[in-house]
Amino acid sequence: MTSYDDARLRRPTGVRSLLLGGTKVTYVPDGQAQLSPRGSLPASTDEQWAAYPEYLDDDGYLVASVGGLLVEHGGRALLIDAGFGPESLPAKPGSPVGRIAGGRLLEQLTALGQPPAGLEAVAITHLHPDHVGWSAHLAQAGVTHLMAEPEWTERHLAVEHGVAKETIDALEGHVRTFADGEEIFPGVHAHFSPGHTVGHASYVISGGGRRLIAFGDAMHTPLQITHPEWAAVVDHDPRRSTASRRHLIEQLTEPGTLGLGIHFADVPFGRARRTGNGGPVWEPVDE
Repeated sequence: MTSYDDARLRRPTGVRSLLLGGTKVTYVPDGQAQLSPRGSLPASTDEQWAAYPEYLDDDGYLVASVGGLLVEHGGRALLIDAGFGPESLPAKPGSPVGRIAGGRLLEQLTALGQPPAGLEAVAITHLHPDHVGWSAHLAQAGVTHLMAEPEWTERHLAVEHGVAKETIDALEGHVRTFADGEEIFPGVHAHFSPGHTVGHASYVISGGGRRLIAFGDAMHTPLQITHPEWAAVVDHDPRRSTASRRHLIEQLTEPGTLGLGIHFADVPFGRARRTGNGGPVWEPVDE
């Protein structure tokens, strides 16, 4: 059971914001995707999913939001991840992903008073198509892209995972890599959380006595807070992704620590709350 409207688990999020002291963070939607529960999380079982019917849409899929996180501080702006881009793909039989569509990110940024050309940089959690969909456009506009050094060094793996070579080519000359723990923007530190990809990174945004961990695809659904053993079918190294996930969950249970699940339907901001029976659960936070 959840303490909020279950319908939020079956719809993509709209624009949602939090204040961390003098820093404002805003989820900026680009679109949505459907994820096959067993196909995308093959370690899960039908029996387990029978206990979570509230998470599945009418087609039997998990609903995943797709978008980016706008970080604004002192008149400066950073975007974390760049959505799926102006594409729409239908479901394919047997695929772990159902329908997926993007296209709204840039217009949403402009509506929020932050046109893309004014971005200081785009920080990428990892090179997968639903996180760099607008990157070629933004790079051509001169926007710098930040990412973990191993992710960019091994960028040939991104092409194997469906990123268009044209996107990688467009990023050449517009990428600055960072080291583990580096501050990339005021109050924003990058931390390596490998496994989903070789150089997957999370971003810790601190302010006002709180911190928010934008953990990218270390988790795709709030249920992985309770079931960290559920690795994603597309994880480059499931063992390492599970270790990264467990470490992140421990952090998310600490006082004053929030998380951003970029694909967590309409409950993107939250914390991991320990329970008396079983593992921790995702508790949405709306302010």
